Amino acid sequence: MPDAPRPVTMDKIVSLCKRRGFVFPGSEIYGGLANAWDYGPMGVELKRNVKEAWWRDVVRRREDVVGLEAAIMMNPAVWEASGHLAGFTDPLVECRACHHRFRADHVESSTCPDCGGELGDARQFNLMLKTFLGPVEDTASAVYMRPETAQGMFVNFLNVQTATRKKLPFGIAQIGKSFRNEITPGNFIFRTREFEQMEMEFFVQPGEDDEWHDYWIRERLDWYVRHGVREENLRLRPHDADELSHYSKATTDIEYLFPWGWAEMEGIANRTDFDLRQHSQHSGARLSYFDNDTNEHVTPYVIEPASGVDRAALAFLVDAYDEEEVGGEAAGAGAGETRVVLRLHPRIAPVQAAVLPLSRNARLTPLARDLFAGLVDDGRWRVEYDDAQSIGRRYRRFDEVGAPLCITVDFQSLDDNQVTIRDRDTLLQERVGIPDLSSALADRLG
Repeated sequence: MPDAPRPVTMDKIVSLCKRRGFVFPGSEIYGGLANAWDYGPMGVELKRNVKEAWWRDVVRRREDVVGLEAAIMMNPAVWEASGHLAGFTDPLVECRACHHRFRADHVESSTCPDCGGELGDARQFNLMLKTFLGPVEDTASAVYMRPETAQGMFVNFLNVQTATRKKLPFGIAQIGKSFRNEITPGNFIFRTREFEQMEMEFFVQPGEDDEWHDYWIRERLDWYVRHGVREENLRLRPHDADELSHYSKATTDIEYLFPWGWAEMEGIANRTDFDLRQHSQHSGARLSYFDNDTNEHVTPYVIEPASGVDRAALAFLVDAYDEEEVGGEAAGAGAGETRVVLRLHPRIAPVQAAVLPLSRNARLTPLARDLFAGLVDDGRWRVEYDDAQSIGRRYRRFDEVGAPLCITVDFQSLDDNQVTIRDRDTLLQERVGIPDLSSALADRLG
């Protein structure tokens, strides 16, 4: 698949994110903290919309998936049973000169990428973040910040199945924070030590796992396309046998063409019965499913679609970013100027419609404010009000945060009870009667 040239670069994305309130450097006034990021007003809404879209399609619109919110800190025995204490490692090398550390599989030679010094021998580094509960920091009170949300769903398998009476196949879904002490985090919010995951464990009859694995690969790929990611910027990459995780029978990644190249956005793994079997053996609890048709206990196989909220948000931002030469007030630009626009899907955009009085005027403001209040009370759309600066500058601002529509209240509105709806992508403007505004938004925003 050819890598088509696009106007977006990571520098442009990072700059836009700070300028428009998507993402800020963490603890910035104190010099920051390596690879820590804070989501601003627009970023919070973007992430919330990504999670809502995922939850809507994976949980609420299905009869065979239920939700869970497990604790971040779990009994350390969970991580022993899952294999994380022994095997959740990356190979680490350290420069003998500058003492910078790198993942061994991310460096191409035996010299330091930073100073050219000699790299030491590789050693395994456990990625779990360790902390302590209680007043004394000793091994008896050691716990770990979870490196994935999956284990909370496995240890609650019996609780959920008993409470919901779900029959195979069924899934348990969870969205939550995870933590990994990455050796070399980077690429903005793509790889961080604190991140948020959207994971689902789909429990199936042994023997039906391959079919369901294929199903969830197709379903998850289609989800990104339905929410605005261009197909040519997505691809599937099955894992080779030598790179499969210890629990995996087969894994396929959904990769996105980021500005630095193809990288994993989501993995769909066939985890077999590894996790339920391990937790059954280590805990003594019988984590199986009783099949009434065969009168037998079955240890289900598990298909796991696991995606990162932060990575998905970044992919949506990158894919939506566009620059074009435009002119005129509708574009918010002078002749021949470049307009930066985020062509976000309406379901993902942090703002769906902006109410903009043509100016701050004693006659326009009450009408615009009433219109805004009515749309807010309607509750179906994410709406913002803005009357600062010229109308052209405000158009540019809402283009850059991805708002699909701007609703302009002008002096003519006082006479004809109509407003102008401006489309972000086409720049077309249409007069709509205020009584018909809600249905007009529904038609355009879905």
